[in-house]
Amino acid sequence: MLRQPTRLNQTTIIVTNMQTTNIILQATAGQGGMNPVVLMLIMGVMFFFMVWPQMRRQKKAKAFVESLKKGDNIVTTGGVYGKISAETEKHYIIDIEEGKMKIDKTGVSMEMTQAAYPVAKD
Repeated sequence: MLRQPTRLNQTTIIVTNMQTTNIILQATAGQGGMNPVVLMLIMGVMFFFMVWPQMRRQKKAKAFVESLKKGDNIVTTGGVYGKISAETEKHYIIDIEEGKMKIDKTGVSMEMTQAAYPVAKD
């Protein structure tokens, strides 16, 4: 006589899946965490894509501010357009439409200045 195939109900399938999951979780728990080489690789990738480009931008901005001299046109981070009339160790005095203004050297925006006053290429 042929046996009729038994029909599995959902409860049996769920129990079977839970047992399989438990076996998989027990197998991975014994490995002891993340490999130190993988952790160092992740940190290296983060440094390469996040920290290094920011450091390059800061160096470029610092070199730009240091290269400014009397007579150069600038734009501040606040959007004020002016021309450098005097320079101190930490400040610029700029001529604006209404008079003069004293600004901190860190207040000069490299991106906005280069966009507003493009340098002629030789």
